[in-house]
Amino acid sequence: QVQLAESGGGLGQPGGSLRLSCTVPIIAFTDYIIGWYRQTPGAQREFVAQISPTATANYADSVKGRFTASRDRFTNTASLQMDNLKPEDTAVYFCKANSERRGSVFWGQGTQVTVSS
Repeated sequence: QVQLAESGGGLGQPGGSLRLSCTVPIIAFTDYIIGWYRQTPGAQREFVAQISPTATANYADSVKGRFTASRDRFTNTASLQMDNLKPEDTAVYFCKANSERRGSVFWGQGTQVTVSS
């Protein structure tokens, strides 16, 4: 079965940076939209960013100008660069691979990001 894996989470300071990575073990990697979501205890999982097979990205208003999504088809890896971190960015971050044409959705297990001084 396909299983995604996030890495790069940890402790960051306000105004600092972290970079998350997501390994995507899917042969047809270029068919999939890669999304990033985050969730805090007791809250609904929320959209953060997504990047299309053509590398066009869109972002939630809360992270625009601070986060940057990217993807590398040669390594089947997606990344989320997080700059100018804020305490409200604290959450568990998940990556998702979605193909509407194939009718397939796969999720990672999440990585903890904590932003505190």
